[in-house]
Amino acid sequence: MKENQLFYCISLYKYLYFDSKKINTLEIEAYLAREQDKVTKQNEVAWNQNNYTALLKRYGAPEEVVKKIIENPKWRLHPFYKYLEPLANKKVLHLLGSNGIKGVAMSLLGADVTVVDFSKENKMFAMELSDAAETKLSYVVSDVLSLPIEEFHNQFDIVLMELGVLHYFIDLNKLMQKIHQLLRKKGHFILHEFHPISTKLITSTGKKHKVTGNYFDPTIENNHVAFTKHMPDEEKANLQHVLQRKWTLSEIITSTAQAQLMIETLEEEPNHKISDIGLPKTYTLVAKKL
Repeated sequence: MKENQLFYCISLYKYLYFDSKKINTLEIEAYLAREQDKVTKQNEVAWNQNNYTALLKRYGAPEEVVKKIIENPKWRLHPFYKYLEPLANKKVLHLLGSNGIKGVAMSLLGADVTVVDFSKENKMFAMELSDAAETKLSYVVSDVLSLPIEEFHNQFDIVLMELGVLHYFIDLNKLMQKIHQLLRKKGHFILHEFHPISTKLITSTGKKHKVTGNYFDPTIENNHVAFTKHMPDEEKANLQHVLQRKWTLSEIITSTAQAQLMIETLEEEPNHKISDIGLPKTYTLVAKKL
């Protein structure tokens, strides 16, 4: 804004992802690192405020949840399970693995699973799930970028991220470089995420859709925590919000390739609602460390 007039300008991300060979990006990267620290601190607080209570309300007691997971653990990993198998004896790192439901499912299928998440309340629920399932699950309470690389360097056959996690990072290059370090040679990075069409453009549902978003907007947004709807009404007003940066598909693909991860698959998946069937809801990206 200048003198109450809105002007459009080129985003810093344009230089970082698409013109990096032409300019020195160190100053941009340093600025984004400082901003990431602020975003992470606020989001960490947000995800440690009665999330355990919300998980119980949404899923029920861990002992009951585990019964459903054991019945069909592969279903919990749909639609990206086909890119995981065979899981037996694989070392899997689930970044921002939340409540551990998918981690326990993979463990039941024979994988050695480590979950990384900065929510202690998520860990509490996940470990109760693991105990009830009588399976092993390692859980590290940490933000992803602070994960000690010397302890986990070249350790994993698979690094998994899924559903509503990329928007907690404001520099995808740093994230993808971290993932490259964590993977073994010929290991795979599997990303299952909400499609940018549904998160950045289309805000309506049903047969008549409205394109109200700006696909290229790099703004860091202030949003409700995902579990807010499962909290009592009297507590919702006092919940800390999260900061999110929503990404375009080209930014995600470019940052993956720039981290020397070879993209093998990009599968776009349709919305399951009949009236929305023509719109992409999610996608799965598979990349291999060479």
